Amino acid sequence: MNVMNVAAVARATTHTFTKPPTDSITLLAGLGVEGDAHCGTTVKHRSRVRRDPTQPNLRQVHLVHHELLDELQARGFRVVPGSIGENVSTRGVDLLALPTGAVLRLGESASVRITGLRNPCLQLDHFQKGLMKAVLDRAPDGSLIRKAGVMGVVLTGGVVRPGDPIEVELPDGEHRPLEKV
Repeated sequence: MNVMNVAAVARATTHTFTKPPTDSITLLAGLGVEGDAHCGTTVKHRSRVRRDPTQPNLRQVHLVHHELLDELQARGFRVVPGSIGENVSTRGVDLLALPTGAVLRLGESASVRITGLRNPCLQLDHFQKGLMKAVLDRAPDGSLIRKAGVMGVVLTGGVVRPGDPIEVELPDGEHRPLEKV
């Protein structure tokens, strides 16, 4: 049986690339991570705010599968939880294979609806040279695979800690693959 749990949690009060790991985060329904610079109902990512500050915030929570960090470390990158801006590192969850609208139940009460894929940007290369290329891949058909995690919105608030269990709830109906958000 595949154990699915929270490996680490992180937040940053300012718009920094990395987020320092912490003992716990509090998710706020409809807003995101309490105390995180990206918390709110409308977009908080600076490039998106410049385009249209009234857009809904579909990127309240950034989740990365810890297995990606393991892969990057094996390739010589110096990454730890929070290094690439994620709020939640997961273990045992194939985040990239989830359909749009899947719900992750984190810990005792929190839940996050997956809205799409993180679109990696050049900030990754500013953090460590070659990192952006390392989180991109090509499928056999030549299409681009974005491996830098998924984004979501908070449905139900609650405290999330490393070691908390994760349950995946798939949406009803036809499953739509994740697209960049």
